[in-house]
Amino acid sequence: MHPLADAQELQRVIAQLPKDNTFKAIDEVVAWFELTRDAGGLSVDRLYEMAWQLEDAVQGHMDRLCRDYLHTSRLSRTEEERLWSISHGYWELLAGVYERCLRGLAISGRPAENLKASLPALCARLIAALGALLKWDRFRYGPPAEGVWQRLGQALLTAEAAGVAIRAVSIGRGGITSPTREYQKVMIFHAASTDSLTPLEIELAERLIEHFLSGFVFTAEASHDCVYWVDLKLAQPPQRLALMPTEARPSQRFYRPGPAHAELSALLNSLEHGGQVPADIPLGGSYQGRTLIPVLRHLVAYLAPIPPQRLHDRHRVKHRMSVLNGLINAFVAFSSEFGGRPAGLQMESWVVDNVSRGGFGAVVSDMPADWLRVGALLALQPEGGDNWLLGIVRRYFRENDKEARVGIETLARHAFSVELSVRGASSHAATGIPALLLENRGEPGEVRVVLPPDSFDLQESLECTIDGRRCQFSPVVLVERTADYELARYHLSRLA
Repeated sequence: MHPLADAQELQRVIAQLPKDNTFKAIDEVVAWFELTRDAGGLSVDRLYEMAWQLEDAVQGHMDRLCRDYLHTSRLSRTEEERLWSISHGYWELLAGVYERCLRGLAISGRPAENLKASLPALCARLIAALGALLKWDRFRYGPPAEGVWQRLGQALLTAEAAGVAIRAVSIGRGGITSPTREYQKVMIFHAASTDSLTPLEIELAERLIEHFLSGFVFTAEASHDCVYWVDLKLAQPPQRLALMPTEARPSQRFYRPGPAHAELSALLNSLEHGGQVPADIPLGGSYQGRTLIPVLRHLVAYLAPIPPQRLHDRHRVKHRMSVLNGLINAFVAFSSEFGGRPAGLQMESWVVDNVSRGGFGAVVSDMPADWLRVGALLALQPEGGDNWLLGIVRRYFRENDKEARVGIETLARHAFSVELSVRGASSHAATGIPALLLENRGEPGEVRVVLPPDSFDLQESLECTIDGRRCQFSPVVLVERTADYELARYHLSRLA
């Protein structure tokens, strides 16, 4: 008999899981999941009882590991890989256990009959586990696990065939859900196109989608205002309705924003005007409005009745770019003191394969160190040229472990390196702030400035000397903030 076939033994194992050692607790649960692959003596109903009780017992540890992955500053590549592999492997194993439970329903006998009463919860848990698997793939901007959309569709079709797809059940954190609701959450998360968000923003996007989920519409009927469709029997992910299905099938489902879009927009408007983050939104932590605003802007755009269309046509090209990462390297590249191609800097070589007015796409082989991510600041020089461009990584998708595709917004085609100081500071206290002045795209008399982190202050003007004249920079607004730099607008005035 399997060790956990006995209910009392299962409770003893759960009670002895470490409370203060996340890695050990998860390792023990994973070991039990792996043991179910070949171990006999565990009926299908007991297999499900074991799986969901172990899942609930370790959920707090999984949440803690996710927080460590998202919030620990400057994780090494090795530690990031470790946390990701543990989480991704856990959700893959758990989903596999639940799928074996579903397959066990086809075997006649009392265990299968007993399990039928738990079918809505089983399907909801399976879909939620596969959704978590997709989210962890998205954290690394990688392709989804093979066949995951077909697995998701099969779970929902099974619930629908049994008439339990919309039956309310309580799983995981204690919220009321259903198989359909869990699938809807995963589908809308896919529609949100989160490959241009940071991992923390991806997590917040999922939680916001879950909070506003009842306002989205998921239906088997196509209508003029539907935005995405999916075929539950196919392996392909949801598609925009710009790519219409070739024929109508009973297994197709459709999504439209419904009232949720207006609710997201209202929250965004409130936060942009100084409102507080509502306490009833379960975000997994305490966040200021400025952290949620870019996420909400993204969701309002991509979950709209008309999602964003490409502003500029792409043109296929094929040439190489030299790439430098970060503000300090860009400062050196744009400074006339060091020449057009400064020696001694660690440069990457990327292949650009398409360009548009707003930026370009590139293929990155031999993945660089830890710095490549959404929001990375780049100085780029076309092969054979002596001019530098300034760009920001806006999209990132890993094809595999050694190659990725990035979408780069061209921030400026010309920049000027300067050292700023706080106006009025004494010469002893004044410390040069390395910054980049960008060509003006805003109001007359304004300039955009790229600064080190935590440099912008609405109460402080900055100054420097340009062409022998003192210039003052009066703060206007902070445009963008990352862990590595800030982009702000200043009013420029030349002093006597």
